Amino acid sequence: MNIRILIEFFAAALGTMAFALLFHVPRKYYPYCGLIGGCGWVCYELLLHVCSAPIATFFANVLVVFLSRLFAVRKSCPVTLFLISGIFPLVPGAGIYWTAYYLVTNELDLAGARGFLTLKIAVAIVLSILLVFELPQKVFSFWRKDRP
Repeated sequence: MNIRILIEFFAAALGTMAFALLFHVPRKYYPYCGLIGGCGWVCYELLLHVCSAPIATFFANVLVVFLSRLFAVRKSCPVTLFLISGIFPLVPGAGIYWTAYYLVTNELDLAGARGFLTLKIAVAIVLSILLVFELPQKVFSFWRKDRP
């Protein structure tokens, strides 16, 4: 396995756990939040070599939302505990920064290009959340720990 991907997994997991701490997620859920964020980031990085950033973000976030719903069912807690912190590595914060930077420095062509890419990534995140939340709860109930 490529060591760079492994390092990025742990960095994304650590960042996700720090974000979970910031949002007062109970401590016992930190490892799950980290696992979800790290898996989402690795999926994004692997897909980025074969498709565009918005498409890679879409499929990586589908994985994040799917895992968030699985762990929420398994741990009998709200899905937002895992989802909000899990999408942290995929949010286009740098794109927003560079869009604002290019606007301030009056490089409007670059600002428009970066802003449109950032908007496409944000829309991909929203659509992936909607897609996975449209799946019926029965899809995830096999993962319940108190299943008969």
